Amino acid sequence: MSETAINMPAQRRAQLKSVFMALGMLPVLILLALGFELLSGKFLSVSNISIVMQQASINIVLAAGMTFVILTGGIDLSVGSILAASAMGAMIASLWPGLGWAGIPIGMMIGLVFGLANGAIIALLGLPPFIVTLGSLTAVRGVARLMGGDTTVFNSDLPFAVIGNGSLFGVPWLAIIALAVILVSWFILRGTVLGTWIYAVGGNREAARLTGIKVSIVLLFVYGMSGLLSGLGGVMSAARLYAANGLQLGQAYELDAIAAVILGGTSLVGGVGSIWGTLIGALIIAVLSNGLILTGVSDIWQFIIKGLVIILAVALDRYRLKGGART
Repeated sequence: MSETAINMPAQRRAQLKSVFMALGMLPVLILLALGFELLSGKFLSVSNISIVMQQASINIVLAAGMTFVILTGGIDLSVGSILAASAMGAMIASLWPGLGWAGIPIGMMIGLVFGLANGAIIALLGLPPFIVTLGSLTAVRGVARLMGGDTTVFNSDLPFAVIGNGSLFGVPWLAIIALAVILVSWFILRGTVLGTWIYAVGGNREAARLTGIKVSIVLLFVYGMSGLLSGLGGVMSAARLYAANGLQLGQAYELDAIAAVILGGTSLVGGVGSIWGTLIGALIIAVLSNGLILTGVSDIWQFIIKGLVIILAVALDRYRLKGGART
């Protein structure tokens, strides 16, 4: 038997593995959608797909910011609280006579400030991202409650409500914004020197530093980006609900964002991943949530299933790391 024949199974395995890595979780997304359609008979209806896109949009935006952070080997647990504070700021500003549209930049600026604060503490003081953003999760939540006097702020005449409830040629504006965020994130990560630095810092921070990469600048950028996109998520949430509440809005959103990123193939240890994978991961979370409701699964089991999905996401990350170590 020739050496070529002996190597064929190994070659096929390598080809299958490359195909598997390229497809990522896309087959899972397709199978979930088909499965829920068979079970409910209405999952793939135009109206429901529009609902899924709206439900996925805010998590896509948060997960895009989280992707930047996790690619450097960090984590941001404060995105849900920043979203709440940004939504409160946007809603309060929307009540200003004649200046309601200012709620959009104000909400995003609030998110950016909190994100840069996280990045500065992590980059300049060298504190662990988990601890810093865990503290921010609680502190910023308190700020959000203070901003609204611990009440819900409403505005039935919200100037930018079209963002949350309007559409363009049948496509919800929320989905259009989310796709724009994905495209800009892809360009930064794959089309700029800064994107190369982000991957380098996540791959080996010390080696990146020794090659002249300004690690502190990279960390400031990724946490600032996470905060900015959390601020955008807050504006989107306020626009969709015509209201904001500092106590409840954004609760546990960080878990969905992290799950989307890891399901999409970004490694928790950093240096490996893509923004398109994050998009697929966020869509899986949205399809799962929507499909479980359509099929009549109770709230209790929805929590259990989503928790298992997060565990599965981490398990997949470990499997990918082991697979990479063997090649």
